[in-house]
Amino acid sequence: METQQARLMDGTDLARRITETGAAAAEQLRERTGVSPCLATVLVGEDPASVTYVRMKQARCAKAGIRSRHVALPASVSTGGLVEAVTALSEDPGVHGILLQHPVGAHIDERAAFEAIAPEKDVDGVTMRSFAAMGFGLPGFVSCTPGGIMRLLDEYGVDLAGKHAVVVGRSPILGKPVGMLLLGRDATVTYCHSRTVDLPSVVREADVLVAAVGRPRFIGGADIKRGAVVIDAGYNPGNVGDVDFGSARRRASLITPVPGGVGPMTVAVLLAQTVEAAERQLARS
Repeated sequence: METQQARLMDGTDLARRITETGAAAAEQLRERTGVSPCLATVLVGEDPASVTYVRMKQARCAKAGIRSRHVALPASVSTGGLVEAVTALSEDPGVHGILLQHPVGAHIDERAAFEAIAPEKDVDGVTMRSFAAMGFGLPGFVSCTPGGIMRLLDEYGVDLAGKHAVVVGRSPILGKPVGMLLLGRDATVTYCHSRTVDLPSVVREADVLVAAVGRPRFIGGADIKRGAVVIDAGYNPGNVGDVDFGSARRRASLITPVPGGVGPMTVAVLLAQTVEAAERQLARS
């Protein structure tokens, strides 16, 4: 019997097209107003992975015609010091979007720091106001990885209405908001987490599976429903996701590779939302 091979959902190509569209919009904005969109990045400490990630985002900004401003703070910074730095960026009219790179250190109240970001500059979709907008289907900026996932699903023509979507993971910037966005598309959503009883049995019922648990190859192919759409939002050492790709691909109809699936989409949505934020702010000024 011929083994099914799921179609790959190419995030790299879609992200490139989204970024090109954003770059064109940034150029038009610059020609019309004389102002280039500006994304401010805030980094606490010198975690190697975070430093690399921020540099990569700055390089992508440059290619997209987006100015970047970087604020580097010591690992010892207090919650008050971080909030003060973020508030200053929120009040600066020359900054259109703010990205607070996380994690920020166990001694810092991360939520307080996120909430210092002005909602109109929350291009990473991390504030409570942005989450509420996603939940209520109101205008606002979506969390970037969930937003990228939704764009991938749209690109590949996945009709979510009436489908059972299972989200494995409940982080405030990935698991929870992607469930809200899926619900807004009329999917029936089940959230799973570390205390879910008999997780494999729930996963087997998923028409659409979003794996966002942060554990390598946590979900095996045997637990994937035949014909399911599998979105692997995990990224673990060794370039592996949260799903066992080889076995899952033999059962799914669509699947995101790791790398090259969800990851590029996250940055593309961040850049697109920065341009959109600049357009909105300059229209009001």
